[in-house]
Amino acid sequence: MIKVSENAKKRISLLMNDEGYDATTDYVRVGVKSGGCSGLSYELKFDKAKADNDKLFEDNEIKIVVDKKSVLYLAGTILEYSGGLNGKGFVFNNPNAQRTCGCGESFSL
Repeated sequence: MIKVSENAKKRISLLMNDEGYDATTDYVRVGVKSGGCSGLSYELKFDKAKADNDKLFEDNEIKIVVDKKSVLYLAGTILEYSGGLNGKGFVFNNPNAQRTCGCGESFSL
């Protein structure tokens, strides 16, 4: 299960609207790929379709799709958004990560 904070929900809805997506019907695609300074990095993008091998989660009125390979890495993750002068943007609070990089965009298990 992936959870979405209230701040992340607001920002996702705004960005989806700006890019021609509808937060009530379209998806946030979250995944993990090799790379980054800690070994694995997060992917976050919008999508209008759900693939057969995707797992669907819904939290805080946001529909999230994750490919089956990435589900194990992301179980229990909370997607947050931090704005302001020192804000980082979207942040993945992943309980499975043993080590993360300074920017928060990559991790290792």
